[in-house]
Amino acid sequence: MNKSDLVDALASKGKMSKAEAGRVVDALFSPTGIIASSLKKGSAVQITGFGNFLTRKRGARKGRNPRTGKEITIKASTAAVFRAGKGLKDAVNKK
Repeated sequence: MNKSDLVDALASKGKMSKAEAGRVVDALFSPTGIIASSLKKGSAVQITGFGNFLTRKRGARKGRNPRTGKEITIKASTAAVFRAGKGLKDAVNKK
């Protein structure tokens, strides 16, 4: 499912126009949206029954340039992570 499929499904399930559904999806998932803004501030986003969006810090480490084989230093970074909640795991694993 891509973004346009998600907008279509939200529009039909929420009984709203595709334009309204597109604005809702953008408000949640865009790089300047609600979830990204919360993660930038350092707080986690917890959606009960679905999962958690949180950040993890990655330390600096050594790596290799695949072209030259020369050792390089990879800078420390912060990564966005999603952990599925019990409700989502149960829904996916039911046969």
